[in-house]
Amino acid sequence: MIICSFLALRQGNTEFLMYAVVMVFFITITLLLHLRIHFTPTALWLLGIWGFLHMIGGTVSIDPQLTDAYRNAATPDDQPLSAVLYSLRYFPNLPRYDQFVHTLGFFSATVACYESARILLHARPSIPLAITAALMGMGLGAINEVIEFFAVLIVPETNVGGYINTGWDLVANTIGAILAGIWSWNRKLQT
Repeated sequence: MIICSFLALRQGNTEFLMYAVVMVFFITITLLLHLRIHFTPTALWLLGIWGFLHMIGGTVSIDPQLTDAYRNAATPDDQPLSAVLYSLRYFPNLPRYDQFVHTLGFFSATVACYESARILLHARPSIPLAITAALMGMGLGAINEVIEFFAVLIVPETNVGGYINTGWDLVANTIGAILAGIWSWNRKLQT
């Protein structure tokens, strides 16, 4: 995170400097929860990989030809995206790197929600617990979209995208949360 924050500062990327502050906030919350919950190594690795992919997504430059802005494939509603990893799309009709990170990210968040709810509620692995965790993950995904909305309002030039991007992000968040709910229940976590 320090390296990516330095890169963002060097690039004048105020949007990702804001996200770095948000990341510190969420890392702190995760650490405090971990002291109480004792997340599994799997949950911690998933969260760490998500954070890493998120930070490089906004700071690593790519060939502009690999973005929608270059190909004019973006929908009219969406604002042009800068040539960073988050804008990477190999094929026009497939999700961007951004949506893959959203799917993995809210898969990871849902696994952490499942573990948290299981410990804090003294619950046994069950389908209702998996559904609750998936809904928690989807709620965190919605909070993420609110943070992205504030980024658009605060930072004049963002790489967030428009309404269509928000819709795809919410779809990706939901897919990740549902898959994690199913996966967590099937793991029958032993803590």
